[in-house]
Amino acid sequence: MNVKINAVHFTADQNLIDFIEKKVNKLDIFFEGIIGAEVMLKVDKPESPCNKVTELTLSVPAHEHLFAVKQADTFEESTDLAVDAIEKQLKKFKEKLKVK
Repeated sequence: MNVKINAVHFTADQNLIDFIEKKVNKLDIFFEGIIGAEVMLKVDKPESPCNKVTELTLSVPAHEHLFAVKQADTFEESTDLAVDAIEKQLKKFKEKLKVK
């Protein structure tokens, strides 16, 4: 799977990039037909706590896109939350495909 990571107004360190790629690539366990993933990292209101935002967009067959936005204290935590949300969406998408 092709994982594209964009950090808005900052440069993500290699540890964070590796963490995100590892987490997103684990989604292949739930659905093998994932085409690609795009992860957008940004800081929302730097002066407040819980300001790290991860937006995760997953491209799946039939020109469908699954999308999750999560906010937490760290990018790792918000990425975990976004991956969990996408995991639930993937399971529903897979069931929908079985019904057709």
